[in-house]
Amino acid sequence: MSRTRKIALGFAVVLAAGVVAAPGLADRWMNVVTGHSIPVSERAKALHQRLFVADLHADTALWGRDLLKRASRGHVDVPRLVDGGVALQAFTIVTKTPRNLNIEKNTADTDNIQLLAIISRWPPRTWSSLMERALFEASRVTNAAERSDGFFTVIRSAADLDAFKAARAQSKIARTAGFIGVEGAHALEGNLANLDRLYDAGVRMMAPTHFFDTEIGGSAHGTSHDGLTPLGREWVARMEAKKMVIDLAHASARTIEDVLKLATRPVVVSHTGVRGTCDNQRNLSDDQLRAISDRGGLIGIGVWETAVCGDDARAIAKGIAHAVNLAGIDHVALGSDFDGAVAAPFDVAGMPQITQALLDIGFDETKIERVMGGNVRRVLERLLP
Repeated sequence: MSRTRKIALGFAVVLAAGVVAAPGLADRWMNVVTGHSIPVSERAKALHQRLFVADLHADTALWGRDLLKRASRGHVDVPRLVDGGVALQAFTIVTKTPRNLNIEKNTADTDNIQLLAIISRWPPRTWSSLMERALFEASRVTNAAERSDGFFTVIRSAADLDAFKAARAQSKIARTAGFIGVEGAHALEGNLANLDRLYDAGVRMMAPTHFFDTEIGGSAHGTSHDGLTPLGREWVARMEAKKMVIDLAHASARTIEDVLKLATRPVVVSHTGVRGTCDNQRNLSDDQLRAISDRGGLIGIGVWETAVCGDDARAIAKGIAHAVNLAGIDHVALGSDFDGAVAAPFDVAGMPQITQALLDIGFDETKIERVMGGNVRRVLERLLP
């Protein structure tokens, strides 16, 4: 073999290795743990062990890590859920994000996830179909449950949740569970019949928008800032008929208003911050907090900088406290946005730090039990089929 051909072959091998490694490198680079920790007391550890901890948002299914194996990157897997005492984790599916993503103004003209799908060797059907991406990511979660020998469960119904609670209480081995959501109704590709396909795949929560406007409604980060479209109004009715949870994270102010006028069931905001402690377009206003709680809804407070304007559990607790003051203790929850291409102060194993921070600001154990998961459990028992 000539020197030229050897060099070409070597370059091809290096390039191929780089493509194979790229998804893992992107995961490690984008889902950072900053390590800004606070000490956790024995009291907080003991309390945390007694809680039913639930989190409303993690984009882990996007990255291709085996959920059953402890990873050295990212934020969430089953072993770390167990370490963090988390009983229930929402796994939220991302099907498309724009290039140069920001919280102010985005269009749907570009597609970051297509490149990730190709270099991660997802099935070719996912390369051009948002619906197929959603189904593929959902299968990653359900397949992990099937391989887990019962120690990781996917929740599809209120009966599933009741059975899991009983099994977890009786088991001497730690068990955890997840339920599946979709971040942005663009995954439906404009066809509400696709909602049935997602439901059959285990999806029980969906947001009308993500970072750009969709056929369903306007995004807080889109170009129109419009509300629900006619198709979006039909989508609300179909979601409620199927007893799927409507998630208003990333929705425009008008979309939030429109959904709250139409909905007959509580809604959730799976991951957000509050403008009262962190004033930016990504977060909810005081009026929105009140409106959502007035309809029986639930607000999940995130852990990343844009949500809480801080880099540790104390900032998270401050955001929670403001939401509780405005919305009431029964309407606030955790919505981390783990694995959502964000830097977090800790991975999911660090959840006891939030319990500690809530104790430090004077929350009693009953309030902490509600915020850390009791409210999610109560609302899902009501909303799930």
